[in-house]
Amino acid sequence: MARLTLVASLASLLALCGPAAARDGDTPEPPKREAPTPPPAKDTPPEPVKVVADAKTTTEATVTINGVVIPYRVTVGTQPVWASDNKPVATIFYTFYERTDVADRATRPLVFSFNGGPGSASVWMHLAYTGPRLLKIDDEGYPVQPYGIQENPHSILDVADIVYVDPVDTGFSRVLDHDRRGMFFGVREDIEYLAKWISAFVTRHDRWLSPKFLIGESYGTTRVSGLAAQLQNEHWLFLNGVVLVSPTELGVKREGVVDSALSLPYYAATAWYHKKLAPELQARDLDDLLPDVERFTVERLLPAMARGGSLDPKTRDELIATYARYSGLAPEVVREYAFAVPASFFWKELLRDEGLTIGRLDSRYRGVDRQDSGTRPEFDPALASWNHAFAPAINHYLREVLGYKTDLEYWIFGPASWSLEGDTTGEALRSAMGSNPYLHVLVQSGYYDGATDYFNAKYTMWNMDPAGRFQDRMTWKGYRSGHMMYLRQEDLKKSNDDIRAFIADSLPKPGEPAKR
Repeated sequence: MARLTLVASLASLLALCGPAAARDGDTPEPPKREAPTPPPAKDTPPEPVKVVADAKTTTEATVTINGVVIPYRVTVGTQPVWASDNKPVATIFYTFYERTDVADRATRPLVFSFNGGPGSASVWMHLAYTGPRLLKIDDEGYPVQPYGIQENPHSILDVADIVYVDPVDTGFSRVLDHDRRGMFFGVREDIEYLAKWISAFVTRHDRWLSPKFLIGESYGTTRVSGLAAQLQNEHWLFLNGVVLVSPTELGVKREGVVDSALSLPYYAATAWYHKKLAPELQARDLDDLLPDVERFTVERLLPAMARGGSLDPKTRDELIATYARYSGLAPEVVREYAFAVPASFFWKELLRDEGLTIGRLDSRYRGVDRQDSGTRPEFDPALASWNHAFAPAINHYLREVLGYKTDLEYWIFGPASWSLEGDTTGEALRSAMGSNPYLHVLVQSGYYDGATDYFNAKYTMWNMDPAGRFQDRMTWKGYRSGHMMYLRQEDLKKSNDDIRAFIADSLPKPGEPAKR
C-alpha cells in the first residue's frame, strides 16, 4: 500500500510540473491539452427526427381534365389530433387540393379520401386514382422506369375539392403521446379520432356549407362507413355520399357455406381472363357470362351446400361438374373440397400446369414460386409489382414537387398492430342512410379482385339493407381489373366518370328538402 501511495504521489508531482523537468533557470512549458476521445459512434444515440404537429406548405398548379384547364391550390401539412384534455396526442398528414377558380365554396363538394390496410397511407388513391397527378405506369397498371408522375386527365378535381388523409402511423403521420396509443388502432378508435379530426379540418377551412363526401378503399370502406354515422351522430356533420372502393364485409355476417359459395363468380371471372374455361364459355363476353354464374351460385349452389352430406349423389355430381366448368378447376378438386375451394388454393391451382400463380389483389398478375407443389402462393405478384412503383413516386412528389421538407420516412404501411374486433360498420352506414335522406352510396369493385371480391360486395349491399329500403340510393359498378381497378387505364377513366356522375346525382336540387 505504501508503494502505491508513493507512485501516485510521484505521478501527481510530474503532472503538476509539466513534461520538462524543472531545471534551475528554465521556464516550464505549459501543459498540452489533449482533446477528449469521443465515444464510439455506435454508442451515440441518434438525434430524433423532428415531428411537426401543425404546419403546412402551399403551392399552385394546373391540370387539364377532359380538355379543360383546371387551376388549383395544393396544401400539404399536418393537423393535430387533440385528446379530451385538448392536448395534441398525434399529428395527421394530409394533402388538400382546391380548385381556385370557384367563387362559391358553399356549393363546391368536398371529398375526404382514405385507403385501407388497416395501416396504409392514402398514397394509392392519391397518386393513382382521383388526384390531379398520377404515378407513371403502363396502360394495364404495371410499373415502368424511370419512376415519376404525370398529369391525371381523369381526376375528379374538376367537380370536387379533395383531402387525402394519412391516418396515424402512416405516411408522415405520427403518435405524439405514446402513452395514449390506445386511442388509435382499433375499428372503433379509428372512427372516433378521425371524425374529430375531420370536423376540425372542416372548421379550419370554412367548409361547413359544402356538400361532403367520403371515399374509402378496402379497409378504408370499413372506416368511412363507420365515419358516416359517427360524423352525423357526434359532430352534426351530415354527408351527401359515401364511395366504397373494393369494400370489406363491413361486419355483415356470411359464415359457413355462404362464405364458401360466394367466391365462385370471382373464380369464373378470373378463369375467363386467363382463358381456362371451355371454348363455348370463353367465347362469351364477361358481362354475358357472369349473370349466369351468379344465378347458379345463389339459386343452386348455396341450397345444395346447405344440405351438406345429405345431398344425393346424382345432384352432387351435376353440381361438381358445373362448378368445375365455371371455375376452370378440375372436377376432382371441387369434389375433394366439397365445393368449399379456398381462394388461396385457387390462386396456386389455376395456372399450376403452366408453372405460374396468380395475384390476390389483382388476379391478372402472374407469379412464379420456387416449386409448383403446395396449396398457396409464396407471395402476391400484384402487391410486389405495385410497391416498388408507388414509394419512389410519392416521396418525389411530396418532397421535391410540393416542397414538403421533413426527414421523416413516408410510411406506405405503418408499424402499428391493429384490433379488428367489433366491426358493425355496415349497420352504422345503414343507420346513417336511415336518418339522412340525402346520403347515397356508390360501390366500386374489380372483377379480378381476390381479396375483396365483387360478388361479396354485392352480398354486402343486399344484406346491409335486408328490407330493401335504400336500394334506390345504392349503386354498384364493376370493372375489368382488380382491387385497385383504377390502375388499368380504361378503368381509370370509367371509374372516375362514375364518381363524377355519383357526386352530381347525390346533390339535391336547390331548395329540395331532406325528406322521404
